[in-house]
Amino acid sequence: MFSRKRWKEAGTAYTLLSPTLFVLLLFVIGPILFAIYLSFHKVQLLGTASFQFVGFDNFTRILDDTRAKIALWNTVKYVVIVVPTQTMLALVLAATLNAGLKGEKFFRIVYFLPTLTSSAVLTLIFMWMYNQNGLVNHVLEFFGLPTYNWLGDPSVALNAIMIMNIWSTAPFFMVIYLAALQDIPDSLYEAAELDGANAWHKFWYVTVPYLKPVTSFVVIMGLIGTFQLFDQSYIFSGGSGGPNNATLTVVLLIYQYAFKSLGTMGYAAALAFALAIVILLATWLQRKFSKEESLY
Repeated sequence: MFSRKRWKEAGTAYTLLSPTLFVLLLFVIGPILFAIYLSFHKVQLLGTASFQFVGFDNFTRILDDTRAKIALWNTVKYVVIVVPTQTMLALVLAATLNAGLKGEKFFRIVYFLPTLTSSAVLTLIFMWMYNQNGLVNHVLEFFGLPTYNWLGDPSVALNAIMIMNIWSTAPFFMVIYLAALQDIPDSLYEAAELDGANAWHKFWYVTVPYLKPVTSFVVIMGLIGTFQLFDQSYIFSGGSGGPNNATLTVVLLIYQYAFKSLGTMGYAAALAFALAIVILLATWLQRKFSKEESLY
């Protein structure tokens, strides 16, 4: 049995927490539950709002939706390429800056600048660079390499977004790695040197294993972020996912069904719910295969 004092302490605690709990319920938990509710209904919002229960019809429809399959394939391909690349690049950049090179502080600022830039502004800048007469093609042409129609060719449009995202996201994870590198004891490197380890051996057998928990966090954050790709794809294609659905992602498809098509809000909610399950599974698998959860 709780004493009167404990009840009073609990009441005070919940009173202080109530504003935060209310905000979470209103803007996080409530919308999630409502989206799950919508996923089992055919929703009509124009005129008189109606919600017709259809069971799992919205979910079975995903299996027959060609554009949903294309969006899922584009998203998975994007995740598989971007997450490992940005993780490795972030680690290499962090290790380079941690080596005590001259001008280290200057390069830290320069490397981190892309992360500070608005995603929309960054996308517009890259669209200008990717123009057929833009900077990227001029550089390729200068070195005698083939040029591309980065914005209009379905075979390279998604790759253009990948390059931009890797360039803009890797510096953020670089800072996380850099902070973790500061905590690695010098004694580990000194012991490795006594055993005859060179710079590569110290990096591969000391730095990388020690950073496993950090790498696990970086990969999970990368998975969540890349699965939710929307703004770059929307701006690149003008909201269509073109050319020829080459930049169509799951989140962009959800947006199209929710706000550009009539009577498909429930189906859009089902897609969103399915995407959440995919992200949870991907995160769970990553944690399962990365068993190192704490620093040595």
